[in-house]
Amino acid sequence: MYAVVKTGGKQYRVSKDDILKVERLPGEAGDVITLEDVLMLGDGADVTLGAPKVDGASVAAEILEQKRDKKIIVFKKRRRQNYRRKAGHRQHLTVLKVTDILTDGAKPKPAAKKATKKEEPKKKETPAAAAGADDLKLLSGVGPVLETKLHEAGVTSFAQIAAWGPKDIEEFDEKLSFKGRIEREGWVEQAKKLAKGE
Repeated sequence: MYAVVKTGGKQYRVSKDDILKVERLPGEAGDVITLEDVLMLGDGADVTLGAPKVDGASVAAEILEQKRDKKIIVFKKRRRQNYRRKAGHRQHLTVLKVTDILTDGAKPKPAAKKATKKEEPKKKETPAAAAGADDLKLLSGVGPVLETKLHEAGVTSFAQIAAWGPKDIEEFDEKLSFKGRIEREGWVEQAKKLAKGE
C-alpha cells in the first residue's frame, strides 16, 4: 500500500518503512507525527483519489532526526547597476520514517521510544561541564548562553581552548555559529593566561 502525501508545499509518494526528508516539522527525535494531507491512496490496482484530500486517511511517521541540508549559494546580479548580492542558505529538514498508512480515521500508535525520550533532558541538564569546570565567562565576550554552548560541545576548561589550533578554531566557529568571535576576542591567548592563573 502507498500514499501520496503533501507537506511543506511538496508531494511525496510513501510506503510503510520509507525514509524521507521533508521541510522542518515541529517535534523531537522519537516523536510520532501524523501527516493529514493525503492526496491519494493506492493498494495494488485499487486507487483512491482525494478531492483534494482522501477522507479519513493519514500517514503516521516517526521523527528520526532534525538536521540541515547542504548549503546552497544564492547569487543576485543586476547588470550595469553595480549590484551583486551573495548569500548562503541551509534548509532545515526533518528526517521521517513512515510507520503506517492509516485509513477510516484510524489513529497512530504511540511512540515506542517514550522511555528513552524522558532520559534525554536529564543528560542535557547535567552536561559534561559539571563539577570541576572552569568559569568560561571570564573570557571576553562569553556570557551564560555561549558558556552553555561550549559545555554542550565538550569544552569545559581554559586548557582545552588554549590548545586550539587554526583548524579547531574554524571547526568551533562553524559548529557553534560564533562568526569569527574566537579570533576577534582573542580567546586562545586569554585562555592560556587564565589556565596559568594569571
